[in-house]
Amino acid sequence: MSASGSTSPDFGLPAIYLHVLAELLRSLGVDEQSLMLRVGLDPSRMKSTDLRVSLPQASEFVTRAMIESGEPGLGVMLAREMKLPLHGALGVAVMSSRTLKEALDLMTRYLLLRAPHLEISHRHEGDKEILSIFSRVDLGPLHVFTMDAMLYGCAVMGSQLTGGAVPGTEIRRRGPKPGYFRYFAADLPCKVVYDCPEDAIVIPSRDLELPIRFTDNQLAEVSRAQCEEALQHLTEDAGFACRVRRVIETSYPFPPKLARVAGTLFVSERTLKRRLQEEEASFQHLVDQVRLDRAGELLANTSMTLSQIADALGYADAANFTRAFKRWTGASPSQFRAGSHKPKSAPTSEGLSVSA
Repeated sequence: MSASGSTSPDFGLPAIYLHVLAELLRSLGVDEQSLMLRVGLDPSRMKSTDLRVSLPQASEFVTRAMIESGEPGLGVMLAREMKLPLHGALGVAVMSSRTLKEALDLMTRYLLLRAPHLEISHRHEGDKEILSIFSRVDLGPLHVFTMDAMLYGCAVMGSQLTGGAVPGTEIRRRGPKPGYFRYFAADLPCKVVYDCPEDAIVIPSRDLELPIRFTDNQLAEVSRAQCEEALQHLTEDAGFACRVRRVIETSYPFPPKLARVAGTLFVSERTLKRRLQEEEASFQHLVDQVRLDRAGELLANTSMTLSQIADALGYADAANFTRAFKRWTGASPSQFRAGSHKPKSAPTSEGLSVSA
């Protein structure tokens, strides 16, 4: 999660995770709404189960969250708040598995969907299974937070799946035991050992056959297919334009200025434009694609007036929004809301921009 303008893929982090963290911050007396706005995130967009936040922006939010909460064990606290359905299709697939082994295999295969900066290596060690967890990138000061959230989150997940602590499970941690650990030790569902050569989850091999209490074969098949489709979509759409779009989708205020997006991705404005051109994209086109998507959502799912929607999308007034929407879709906002039309396609790069 280190902030970088490198060309390595940035698959983003599920926005819902930051929403859960924000709720936790509120319980600690932190003004989570203000904190999100200060890092350029729209709090209302974080509730989405589909959107992803760019890793640089997620990293900035988490860093500030730790500083302003004054809570070094924030990762452990977050792990305790993470219920399986919050993990999207992967959470459902894991819940509907038949055994703990199936659940762990799914988590390993589709980890990119939920924690793209982490990897899991699986090996046997006598009568134990070792799942070693390491990072794809330099996490810097967020390493401890991330590993706390992941490792303790897996322990909590095991308890949710089987109905109780999995006997013999152990968490191994690199480095010395932190001072804050004593505040959480009694609530953790397994043994924790520090000063180890790796961050890992250790499970007795025999316990891999423990049954999952939510087993549902039909739901398992559907959710696994959804995971496979989501993984294919995520990896196919990993270009620079996708990184820019993620920042646009979750930005506050909307639409964001080009300079703000470039700064978030740690590139110059000139570089951002050039790299988008290399992918036959443009910043304005991406903004208008997001505008169309959000306009459709607001018209279909809210009772907001056209003036309110125009304001939310960064237009000067309802008339400008109406003209742009009709150009994009061939229908007026009122016709679309009545259900008589659907968007024809994403906006094209010709004749899109209307004075905003």
